[in-house]
Amino acid sequence: MIKVGIIGGSGYTAGELLRLLIHHPKVDLDFVYSTTNAGISIHKQHPDMIGEIDLKFTDMINPNVDVVFLCLGHGKSKSFLKTYDFSEKTKVIDLGNDFRLKNDQRYLNRDFIYGLPELQKESIKSAQNIANPGCFATAIQLGLLPLVSVGKLVDTVHVNATTGSTGAGVMPGATTHFSWRDNNFSSYKMFTHQHLGEIEQSITELQSDFETTIFFIPNRGNFSKGIYATIYTKYDDDEQKAVELYKKFYKDAEFTVISDEEIHLKQVINTNKCILHICKKKGMLIITSILDNLIKGASGQAIHNMNLMFGLEEKTGLELKASAF
Repeated sequence: MIKVGIIGGSGYTAGELLRLLIHHPKVDLDFVYSTTNAGISIHKQHPDMIGEIDLKFTDMINPNVDVVFLCLGHGKSKSFLKTYDFSEKTKVIDLGNDFRLKNDQRYLNRDFIYGLPELQKESIKSAQNIANPGCFATAIQLGLLPLVSVGKLVDTVHVNATTGSTGAGVMPGATTHFSWRDNNFSSYKMFTHQHLGEIEQSITELQSDFETTIFFIPNRGNFSKGIYATIYTKYDDDEQKAVELYKKFYKDAEFTVISDEEIHLKQVINTNKCILHICKKKGMLIITSILDNLIKGASGQAIHNMNLMFGLEEKTGLELKASAF
């Protein structure tokens, strides 16, 4: 069994991680660290888990667990690892943004690998530390990587993507409470979103001459979970060749699939799937990419990375099905 620790157990991402790990057949959940909830039963913070987990939050760590998941706020993982030592054998999977960019991937005595399985599967298998990708970054990269792999991303890229309210985290804010979010829609961080750095980093790894601009407009939707991204760019070949390219690129991907029909968000909610739809109109290749921001965009992808790191079948603990309603 893989002995697991979680750092920062009270947020939405940690909640999804817990829901998945307590049913993972190869995991023994050792501790869930939370200074604000130490001594409190986990099901008090995540009430849907009542009857499923008896653990309490703790302010103590076990430095000898096999793997630790960092579910801290962005920018806090470095300070945590500087304060708390884990054994050399302990693998680290960071769900924040501290180690995603190459300049940040060497920290203290740890080297981090960017953990997008569809791009880095073999490197992840031998990695000791993983920087889990961002949710928007996952949806957008999976929509672009097949084009990049054959050098076909040659013009401006336009992305319009909408996320649910859980993307903003568990702490309430002016744009997350119900009376503001319900029956509402807004954009934010237009052309400046922090996930652009990791997207461009992955693209240039595959297509070194990529010099065009990605114009990304993130939106806030009036739903809880999910990302619906529409991506378009000029494309000089026909639609069928593009579809074949995408199907070939993802033929061995366990969780990324190409749909011949138009797609909608409920197809992926509560699953670890990313579904893509490809079409061409007026000289533009249009890629629609959908995923659950908390699972495929965060906790499910982190477990996928763990499975690869420990030599498990990729779908272990992640055979989840969406609800039709």
